Amino acid sequence: MKKCIITVVGKDTVGIIAKVCTYLAENKINILDISQTIVQGYFNMMMITDMAQTEKEFGDVFDELEQLGNEIGVTIRCQRAEIFEKMHRL
Repeated sequence: MKKCIITVVGKDTVGIIAKVCTYLAENKINILDISQTIVQGYFNMMMITDMAQTEKEFGDVFDELEQLGNEIGVTIRCQRAEIFEKMHRL
């Protein structure tokens, strides 16, 4: 399994979840866990995903998600889960 943490933050608008999840599905990136909330009109979503089945390189997914975020007016960040796991072991 190649776990990746994806965060989406920005002003809430219609279709954010649909557009992000459509991108993930089209690229065979499985959502393992998801949490989202809206606070005073601001959208925040965190997903743990599995990138084992995608044919794309991590860097390409990172860049494409960043571009998608620009198109829909949110900030999308994609980070490898190992980074989080190693940070919490220190």
